[in-house]
Formats: sequence, structure tokens, C-alpha cells
Amino acid sequence: MKYKLMMAATLLAGSAISPSYAADTSPQYLSDWWHQSVNVVGSYHTRFGPQLNNDLYLEYEAFAHKDWFDFYGYVDVPKFFGTGNGNDSGIWDKGKGSPLFMEIEPRFSIDKLTGTSLAFGPFKEWYFANNYIYDMGPNNANRQNTWYMGLGTDIDTGTKLGLSLNVYAKYQWENYGAENQNSWDGYRFKIKYFLPLTTLWGGNLSYIGFTNIDWGSDLGEKSGPVRTSNSIASSHILALSYDHWHYSLVARYFHNGGQWADGSELNFGKGNFTTKNTGWGYYAVIGYNF
Repeated sequence: MKYKLMMAATLLAGSAISPSYAADTSPQYLSDWWHQSVNVVGSYHTRFGPQLNNDLYLEYEAFAHKDWFDFYGYVDVPKFFGTGNGNDSGIWDKGKGSPLFMEIEPRFSIDKLTGTSLAFGPFKEWYFANNYIYDMGPNNANRQNTWYMGLGTDIDTGTKLGLSLNVYAKYQWENYGAENQNSWDGYRFKIKYFLPLTTLWGGNLSYIGFTNIDWGSDLGEKSGPVRTSNSIASSHILALSYDHWHYSLVARYFHNGGQWADGSELNFGKGNFTTKNTGWGYYAVIGYNF
């Protein structure tokens, strides 16, 4: 779920830095500006929760960049194919699984909405930036509802590298029953990057990625040594794209993933275990653009 690349979905990483897709206005797609795909995602050793997670799931993904509106988002249907490890739960696990996990990143151009160019130096355009995350668990202990809001910008690097930066304050509603619910709780810095590499096997090979740096949360202070006030998730994607099909391999590095302190000892009623929230997780993605 939260393994969103953007969860693996980030595999196409954000509208503002995906020029190859944005330039495609072919009538073979349902829309010439709302770019969307259906993906099958396999994840291995994701580290957002206190236990390592594996899953095979279905995903809808979309991105767009038109006038003052910039958008990236996805909806995951966890464990859709009934495959995962013992720590995994999803749409078919009634009463304990999540029927869907969603993340959207709408940005609204301050320059275009005000009719004023705020560009200076390498900063091309400025946005009111948002990052909203929702996990539809069956109850408060299995649900997340988080809104990041702040300021974003696109950077002119003078190269083929596309670069986008956002900084947010976070408001936390539900958070799986954690102590920081219903409060302003910390900040996030997000950097997204896109670099076309070469043509390969008749498609376009690109390097895509993003890094989230979370800090300033009160969760570590409120919940004791098993939780932290900061975390990092950094995704690195090789994507091979065709007109309709795309294929991606993703490596994602977690540091205190989900704000769980790495190496803590916990017991959820099935015996003691040690958290492994610092390290690498992996995704493989096959998707169809329509």
C-alpha cells in the first residue's frame, strides 16, 4: 500500500517532470492531458510498518500538467491478487485489511493564478503544493489520513534533468492509532527528479525518483523509543516506456520507515520480533497506459 512508489507508482514520478508523456497528444489515449495507467505491482520488503511486508496488488495511476494545475496520484488495491506474506492484509481480508490506499499530489501554480511571474534564478515556477495520503482501513487502528501542505517549485537545471522541490507542514488525522493523531505534527521536504537516459528495445529508458525527508514530528516524544520524530524514504526507478506499456524496477531506501525506530523489540501477540525499518525495499511494475 504505502509502498506507493509513489509507491512504485512513482514510477512515472510526477507530472511536472515527465515531459515525454506530457508531449504525447495522440488520439489513441482517452485524454490528451490526463495521463493514466493501470499497473500490476509486486513489492518486496517494504518498511512502512513495524514488520517487513510483501505484496502483489493492482494500481490506478494518473498525472497531468495543464495551465495552472499540476497533478500526480495513484490508488492501490492491496493484496488484490491474494498474494503477500503473513504481515500483509488487503481488500479480501474483511475486518482487518484495507480495501484501498490512495496518495495524491495536486499543485496549483501561483504564477499562473495571479498572472505574475515569480521566477528568479533557477526557480521557474511556484506552486501551492499538497500531498494527501489516505488508507481506508476498517477502523481507527488500521487507517491513515494525512495532509501535507506547503510551497513547491520547479528547477531549471540547464540539463536534461527535470527537478521539482516541495516543502510542507503536516496535519495528521488518523494514523493507525498513534499518539500524534488530530494534530499539526512535523514537516516534509520532497525532491523529485527525472532523467531520460537512452532508447532501448524500441522504448525510452529513464531514471525517475523521489526522496521524502520527514522531520519535526512529536511522535517519538509521545510514543517512546519504538517510534521516531523523523524518517526518510528514497526511491530510485529505471522505467522502460512504450506508447501503451511500461515496465519499471524500483529500489527504495528507508530510514526509520513509517517513523518506526529500527531495531526496536515489539510483540503484537504472536511473539517478540525486532523491527527492520532501515534498509532497502524493492518493486517491479508492469503497466498499461490508456
